Amino acid sequence: MNAIKLHGRVLSLQHRLGGFWPIIIGCVIMFGVMVMGVAAYMAIEGWPFFDSLYQVIITLSTVGFQEVNPLSEQGRVATMLLIVCGVGSFAYLVGSFTQMLIEGRLQKIFGRRRVQKAIDRLSGHIIICGCGRIGAIVTEKILAEGQHVVVIENDPEVVRELGEKGVLHLAGDATDDDVLLAAGIRKAKSLVAALHQEAANVYVTLTARQINPGLFIVARADSPPHIPKLKRAGADQVLIPHLFGGVRMAQSVLRPTVTSFLELALGRGEIDLQMEELHVQATSEIVNQNLIESKIRPRFDLIVIGIKKASGEMVFNPQPQAVLEAGDTMILVGKKDDLDRLRAIL
Repeated sequence: MNAIKLHGRVLSLQHRLGGFWPIIIGCVIMFGVMVMGVAAYMAIEGWPFFDSLYQVIITLSTVGFQEVNPLSEQGRVATMLLIVCGVGSFAYLVGSFTQMLIEGRLQKIFGRRRVQKAIDRLSGHIIICGCGRIGAIVTEKILAEGQHVVVIENDPEVVRELGEKGVLHLAGDATDDDVLLAAGIRKAKSLVAALHQEAANVYVTLTARQINPGLFIVARADSPPHIPKLKRAGADQVLIPHLFGGVRMAQSVLRPTVTSFLELALGRGEIDLQMEELHVQATSEIVNQNLIESKIRPRFDLIVIGIKKASGEMVFNPQPQAVLEAGDTMILVGKKDDLDRLRAIL
């Protein structure tokens, strides 16, 4: 059992080190050869540690300095073995490093480190697990809003495309805790579980909720019966892509004008109109004011179509006397510049 655990730890370490693994192995072998050489001289010739170490170094470096002391026949045999093992270890080390340079792996490793440093600097970003058809659209729309995104994907071709587009990403399995931690899940504000396998989305949701209890999680499901599972795992919202698309198509037929308005309000039309949600902070200048006192309509030319209270209650078409309290979320419609002006005072 211990051997199995040790093997598993070695494989995990090899995965983490990636392209540096052969170089690390070469250094370990080189160090082992030096230790064995020192021990051999101390045992065979009876030399002190420093003299033995000096003899090992001048032998492995092939500088041709004179021996510390005359060698016995057994000492010469040990020296020959030391030279063979040392030269072989050094050749393996140089070969591994050269291979990394030729294959471009060294550049990839340093490139991944730059990406990781950029991710480590993020806070309040959005993690997208899976960049298939759904995940790619989610990534595109969120980036268009100016939000910071980190994509986790294990398809080499998709990873290459993300790199070409300059999108921060990690090549790995989103169900791996270490990958989620590397994506900065502790400091992220939201996570989208858009993997193809529903079981994987459940696992990612459960793990993400345990690591960051305050994370807002949106998960993808394939059928309605799986929604409760994702909810129990910790998802705040669960969406079924094909069901959502079907409903939108039906609404386009039944209520084309309403659908067109929603397209405009969601920023998909040619008119500069947008629907947005803005949070009322305790330090805002309009906190504890009603809608009339806040002058949102005349001052910012925005329409408040709903207020989600801090308790979770949703108020549609709020009355002018409705009071804005700390923790409330306003749902507004207006131009992006006007929304940005209101956001600045919240």
